[in-house]
Amino acid sequence: MSKELILEFSDNDVVPVLFGEYNDHLQYLEKQLQINISDRGNLLRITGDVDAITKAQIALQSLHTRLRSGELRNITHADIDAELRFLSTGATKVGGKKPPKQSHEKNEKNIVIKTKNKTIAPRSPNQQSYLEKIRNNDMVFGLGPAGTGKTYLAVAAGVDMYLKGDVERLIFTRPAVEAGEHLGFLPGDMKEKIDPYLRPIYDALHDMLPWDFLMKKMEVGEIEIAPLAFMRGRTLSHSFVILDEAQNATTSQMKMFLTRMGEKSHMVITGDSTQSDLPDKMRSGLDEAIHVLKNVEGIGFTRFDAADVIRHALVRKIVTAYDNHAKK
Repeated sequence: MSKELILEFSDNDVVPVLFGEYNDHLQYLEKQLQINISDRGNLLRITGDVDAITKAQIALQSLHTRLRSGELRNITHADIDAELRFLSTGATKVGGKKPPKQSHEKNEKNIVIKTKNKTIAPRSPNQQSYLEKIRNNDMVFGLGPAGTGKTYLAVAAGVDMYLKGDVERLIFTRPAVEAGEHLGFLPGDMKEKIDPYLRPIYDALHDMLPWDFLMKKMEVGEIEIAPLAFMRGRTLSHSFVILDEAQNATTSQMKMFLTRMGEKSHMVITGDSTQSDLPDKMRSGLDEAIHVLKNVEGIGFTRFDAADVIRHALVRKIVTAYDNHAKK
């Protein structure tokens, strides 16, 4: 059933950002929802399927509100995808009589994290649930494929707690395991040898904190990035601790890490069981921890899937293709 809708936006200052350069954002929305959008000033005329028009209306109004509130300074295709992703998970299917209120309400209640460099908000219901669990539990497991924001959001949550004074230190660690390659001898001192393994964490921190601030805090030990093996024998108190790429931890390493937790600390363990780089026949410590701890009160679990992938659209298709192949 085809329908026509006229939308008007009151704030002319943000309308160019909402529509995009040469109406790029409107064209992207047209492609995603198979609708037609024509503009005249701050008025939009949208025609197409009833369900699709309703989704376009809610997505555009939500983005407009976020721009006016200052939550967003610019809009990317990823922001549009995020709005549509929230709408697609609504329990009430759009039928033309009313918009999917449940999913829209979820979108309005997004957790927003403001770091020194940028504002970060979840881009899927699973990401939102993940951040809520990090806030409400002292230990959380983020599980799922690459590109779902497991590590990035955990770093954002840690930076947020640190800047607010809820924790005194940020500690980031991951197993120093080669990804199916044998790199041999690496030159340099210990830091130079392990930095390549920890580069994704550095990248996330650089995205959120000014370089001079980050270097200063690393020098005084308030922000620490180290291989998992360096955690043995320590008690991590008043800290936010992230174990990344946990599928590459052995069972003994995982138990060692989990028992480092000290007073007023938070731990987030992230990983993807399908991408273990451990030797054949060696069970991942992440798999065992999930099985052993699944019913322990105070530990939260968030499982991401291909629908949560926020990288290039092809990544989502690749993850889905591999999942289907594994099932066959």
